[in-house]
Amino acid sequence: MLLRHLGHLNDAELITHSQRQVNDDLLCSFRQLTEKRREGQPVAYLTGRKEFWSMEFKVTPDTLIPRPETELLVETALSVIEKNSESRVLDLGTGSGAVAISIASERPGVKVVATDDSKTALNIARENAQRLNVANVTFVYSDWYESLDASQFELIVSNPPYVKANDPHLENEGLKFEPVSALVSGPDGLDDLKKIIIKAGHHLTQGGWLMVEHGHDQSEQVCVLLQSCGFKKINSIKDLNHNPRVTIAELGTDHV
Repeated sequence: MLLRHLGHLNDAELITHSQRQVNDDLLCSFRQLTEKRREGQPVAYLTGRKEFWSMEFKVTPDTLIPRPETELLVETALSVIEKNSESRVLDLGTGSGAVAISIASERPGVKVVATDDSKTALNIARENAQRLNVANVTFVYSDWYESLDASQFELIVSNPPYVKANDPHLENEGLKFEPVSALVSGPDGLDDLKKIIIKAGHHLTQGGWLMVEHGHDQSEQVCVLLQSCGFKKINSIKDLNHNPRVTIAELGTDHV
């Protein structure tokens, strides 16, 4: 993967030109990258690219690397957005823009607003949208709902930080190179999920949907919180590893 990246080759070219001599400059760059990889740096940061929803996104150490599990969030969102819909969708904590852009690309009639409290991440997300020719996304600098005033949406989605502050997995290869602010959310990992759920009712239309990604062991707590905030039709959906990963809920008439 690193050699393909440095040589500007696709998979087929790497195979069909396998006998091609590698020049000294490329070899030097390759050795530098393999050394960084040996130190545990993620391949996505070394190449600056990560595939998600069959599209290639630019990523940097300022953004979380999109995970395959998060495609479930996109899939679930698309299941409630009709193909010719002109609804409004909010993506909270967009990072590289992977979720917002993927939804927008599949539903060109919707208006997607994507927020993040990192201006650097927003610039990367904008760049991804432009490069992928997805025009129906607006990027807003905001700490969750802070800059949205009274704006309302038919759907809110979010893949927020949900890792516990003392989780030993944070020292695993790769994770320690990703932005802590995009991973950690308080002692139980629920701080940001609570902020999103508690205030969601102020920004959802009646009968609107909220969808959040969470940790494999957080679905029960998320469901209880949703119920206490007046949501109904609450359902946790399992990822490919059979872990409850995304919880979806509809705003009821008695939301608080």
